[in-house]
Amino acid sequence: MPAKPAPIKKKPAPLKKVQKATPEPVAAPAPEPAPVVEVPPAEPAAPAEAAPATDPEPAAPAEVSAPAVEGEAPAAPPAEAAEAAPADAEAGEAPQPEEPKAPTPPPPPPKEPTSAPVDLFVEDKNDTSVTINWSQPEVVGLSGLDGYTIEVCKDGTEDWKAVNEDLQKSCRFIIKNQTTGDRLKIRVVAVNAGGRSLPVALPEAVLVKEVADRPKVRLPRFLRQRYVTQVGDKINLTIPFTGKPKPVVSWTKNGQPLERGRVNIRSTERDSIIFIRAAERDDSGVFEMCVKVDDFEDKATLTLQIVELPGPPASVKIVDTWGFNVALEWTVPKDNGNTDITGYTIQKADKKTGDWFTVLEHYHRLNATISDLIMGNIYKFRVFSENKCGVSEEAAITKDEAKILKTGIKYKAPDYQEHDFTEAPKFTTSLANRATTVGYSTKLLCSVRGYPKPKIEWLKNQMIIGDDPKFRQICVQGICSLEIRKPVSFDGGVYTCRAKNNHGEVTVSCKLEVRQPVVPEAEKK
Repeated sequence: MPAKPAPIKKKPAPLKKVQKATPEPVAAPAPEPAPVVEVPPAEPAAPAEAAPATDPEPAAPAEVSAPAVEGEAPAAPPAEAAEAAPADAEAGEAPQPEEPKAPTPPPPPPKEPTSAPVDLFVEDKNDTSVTINWSQPEVVGLSGLDGYTIEVCKDGTEDWKAVNEDLQKSCRFIIKNQTTGDRLKIRVVAVNAGGRSLPVALPEAVLVKEVADRPKVRLPRFLRQRYVTQVGDKINLTIPFTGKPKPVVSWTKNGQPLERGRVNIRSTERDSIIFIRAAERDDSGVFEMCVKVDDFEDKATLTLQIVELPGPPASVKIVDTWGFNVALEWTVPKDNGNTDITGYTIQKADKKTGDWFTVLEHYHRLNATISDLIMGNIYKFRVFSENKCGVSEEAAITKDEAKILKTGIKYKAPDYQEHDFTEAPKFTTSLANRATTVGYSTKLLCSVRGYPKPKIEWLKNQMIIGDDPKFRQICVQGICSLEIRKPVSFDGGVYTCRAKNNHGEVTVSCKLEVRQPVVPEAEKK
């Protein structure tokens, strides 16, 4: 056989690598050497293509090709072994990658029941039912909570029976249709997909019976005093009370059983209502409400007072007439409107006109004196009574008339000693120093009193001004003024006002300063 080309030859290092990467041969019948010797040189790659498809064991002939030494030509076996080694080395260096496997899902969590419900207690009970309340379990878990089962059994037995057909969703339940006097043991179980939880039970058996509570009337504050209303008003009063079982309510009026004619009573478990459609004075009185539970009872008193307008005074008369005055007296009314009389209203009427005029209102006495009557007129009087509802519709009128007579009265003027009003002059307001600007008029003012009226003189620098037209002198009601018209620098000085009469003389002075106007700097330039 011709020798293989040089590029096909491999170094010894890759061969050692192939030997390390090649798995150990499995015990199997050795392949025949004939196929190795008869491989044609023109197809050197054929063993490399077959190597991946076959088991790694065929690589062994490259090592076992030594039998050729025993009877074959010495040159051929080394060349074939060198050709097979690179093919096996290439097969060992590039194995096919394995496909990644999908992750295995974790096993589902086990379904477990919840912990037991907590805080079970009796909220209320009566003769046929028991109301219980509880709180949800502290540990619910992944399975959640579907509801609760409520179970009961009679005390002394263990025959537990569920009282709810469907699971109870809320944490409150009313156990109904029970026999009065039975003692029940009660427990609650939480249910979910994991099953029933441990039960929570009441520590003691429950007696099915209404809890007795002492009765108590809660009388409203505004009814603790006398309740006053007018005739014809509607009365609708609610008086709450407490007590268990339902108290028995009874009413009395003035110590006698209440007649259910005009007064209607309606009682519930919590209150009692007294209703009168249209109140009358006969409805007034002391009402007593009594609530009773077994041997316990409580009472409350309610006082109703129905009032209306009073009647007029029983009588009124004229007691005396003198000058321009008339004295009246009257008596209290026979009907006070079922309340106290608070006052009286007195009116008068002139016989000529017949118009009534009020002279006294809210008067509390039973007698009065009417004054300031007109001489020569004839008067009649009437009196109204008043109470909380108002003034009586009718009045008591005097039978007699009061005539104010005309008497001869002579006026005698009293002797008065004439008062001496004379007084020396006196300045009540002094002159004040002033400053003015050239060309601007100014005034000097002062005030003086005295009787007879004092004579006023104005002086400038101790010189009488007189009738100088530059000055204007005015004195009205004791107010003295001196107007200096458009003064100049020469008009400055000391001005004096002098007042004198037969009883004296007085002066007052001030200083007037006349300044030059200020010229701005811009105008000077």
